[in-house]
Amino acid sequence: MPIITSEAAIKYLCEGEIVAIPTETVYGLAANATDDKAIAKVYSLKNRPQFNPLIMHVDSIEMVEKWAVISKFTKTLMKEFWYGRETSISFVLELKKNHPLSLLALAGLDTVAVRRPNHPITLNILSQISFPLAAPSANRSNSLSATTVAHVLDGLGESIQVIDGGACSVGLESTILDVTQDKMKILRLGAVTKEDLEPFGEVDHGKYGEAIKAPGMMSRHYAPQRLLKMNVLKKEEGMALLGFGVCERVDLNLSMSSDLNEAAANLFRYLHELDREPFVSIGVTPIPDVGIGMAINDRLRRACSEE
Repeated sequence: MPIITSEAAIKYLCEGEIVAIPTETVYGLAANATDDKAIAKVYSLKNRPQFNPLIMHVDSIEMVEKWAVISKFTKTLMKEFWYGRETSISFVLELKKNHPLSLLALAGLDTVAVRRPNHPITLNILSQISFPLAAPSANRSNSLSATTVAHVLDGLGESIQVIDGGACSVGLESTILDVTQDKMKILRLGAVTKEDLEPFGEVDHGKYGEAIKAPGMMSRHYAPQRLLKMNVLKKEEGMALLGFGVCERVDLNLSMSSDLNEAAANLFRYLHELDREPFVSIGVTPIPDVGIGMAINDRLRRACSEE
């Protein structure tokens, strides 16, 4: 099994290779964000559309300030959510002129999404390199995100180098917040909710169909191979049933105690487990559309989409 150390990962990344790294959200397929050839390898391995930009992973606000515009308001949010609460949120920022980032990673945009991953292994790696890491989820595009090393290897093959950081604690991709106008617009739902942000000002939501400005804005994403149905109350023939809370005849339960945070952490792992024979479809019982439950339902709706 191609498990490597952090030291080996740093060497590979500096040489323009790609490495699967652990974060608190999902495993990321990391590459030097200033190296066009390395970024091309990421798009090729994932079979990712090249109009879909990548998030930059950094260890500090200071790293971001070298190539993106950070207003006083945005810095306040970064300090609060990156350092104070250590939560999973990416900020969309305006780029400075003559920035070093790969235009391929940016999909030609003049904005960039950045986040500080809350995982000690990846933060340690970032502290020892001079460049940010572009690190989309370590899976092929439109398939389920990877929250364990086994998911990475099953989806991408054993030729990929990966650091084992254990199971991801959050299990859902980060909230993406557009702050380019010093206003807050949520482009992708995640663990940081509208309610978390509202004490800092008015919060708007991006709409499907808008120009793609950040990852996670495509209508179909994160999908299993089997047909997925939401809000299922009765199990159908050949269906694997994924439950939430107290319910009967389920094959797996996201959280017996109706804990939405536990459900989010289990979502992709359990969908991976049910996406197999003899099941022909996967049904999910209703999930409350509040807090991080909104992000869970967002991922499920995209997985149901046929677009």
